[in-house]
Order: sequence, then structure tokens, then C-alpha cells
Amino acid sequence: MMNLNTGFWHELWISIDDFAVGIGVALSVSALAVIMGTVLGVVIGLGLTYGNIVIRTLARIYVDIIRGIPVLVLILAFFYVLTIWGINLDPFQAGVLALGVFSAAHVAEMTRGALQNIHSGQREASLALGLTFSQTFISVLMPQALRQILPTWINTVIETVKGSTLVSIIGVVEITLVTQQIIARNFLTMKFYAVCALIYFCIGFSIERFGKYIEKKIAIK
Repeated sequence: MMNLNTGFWHELWISIDDFAVGIGVALSVSALAVIMGTVLGVVIGLGLTYGNIVIRTLARIYVDIIRGIPVLVLILAFFYVLTIWGINLDPFQAGVLALGVFSAAHVAEMTRGALQNIHSGQREASLALGLTFSQTFISVLMPQALRQILPTWINTVIETVKGSTLVSIIGVVEITLVTQQIIARNFLTMKFYAVCALIYFCIGFSIERFGKYIEKKIAIK
């Protein structure tokens, strides 16, 4: 048993650089996907709430279809299927795009819900005062909507980080694939999968605690 433990700690020590690279890639994929998903999701959420019948219908179709497709299928589709139309994405790009599109559908729905909970009189009053729609959204609607969607948005960020494990299936060398490569070298399966799980727990827990901190900061006293 002592030899096994000694072997594990030695293997963990020599694998630190590999894990550091995997963590960096996983966080990069997740961060870019979250940024893309948030921006696109807010735009689609605005379309769901204030768009005309055509825009609302298209936005609703997008949200319902994307939310109904597993993330893994989206990742494989962006990596393999797009090549049919001559669009060749590398694994990193395909992973970011798939996770971003998936996140956008969830952000769109939570944006729609938050905006619809704001009394329409506030928007009408802002427009009556001469504010443009963009000014009304930035100064009046968005601050109120942000307080409502932040907890759910934090959950979406965490789910995106967890979803980044699936990009390993197309060859992105993130934490999961790094773990598999290390295990192939030393056969310490359970120990290194435990390390992998601990890393993801630490990332998710840190995001969750940071989200709680921001919630307190922007809460109405």
C-alpha cells in the first residue's frame, strides 16, 4: 500500500504541468463560451420579449431546439457536420461554438423571464422621457433584470464548465483528456479520476461563491 501511495504522489507531482495546461484550456473554452452565450442570449432574449411576430417565432424556435439537443450532439455536429458545407473548425473552435450556442439558449430564456417581470410602465415612461430603446434597456431594464437572472446565470456558467468535459471527445486537451492520458501512463484510474473530480469541484465551488458575493453587492438594501 505504501508503494501505491508513494507512486500516486510521484505521478501527481510529475503531472502538475499537464493538469495546469488542462485547467487553462478548460477555463478558456468555458470563458469564451460563456461570453458568447451571454451576449447572444441577451440579444435573443430581447427578441423573445420585444420583437415582432417573426423575430419572436425565430427566437423561440432557436431556444426550443437548442435546449432540446444534448451538448455532446452539438459538439459533434459543429465539429463534423459543418464540414459538409465547407466550414472546417478546429476542436477548440467547435467546442467553444457548441457550448456558446447551448448557453445562449438558456440565457435567452432567463432574460425573457426577467424582462417580462419588469412592469411595462417603466419602459413606457422611459420612452416617453425621450430615451431610446437601447438607453432604456441599459439604464432601466438591464439593472433590474440582472438582479433576477444572476443566480440562474451563475448556474449556467457552472454547467458550461462541466459541459467543457465533453470537448475531450473531439480531441481538446482539457482536464478530462489530460486525466485519461495520465491514467494511460500509470493505470492509477480511481486516484486520478478523483483528482479530476476535485479540480472540477474547486472550480465550480469558486464560481458559486463568487456569484454569491456579487449577488450581495448588487442586492437592493
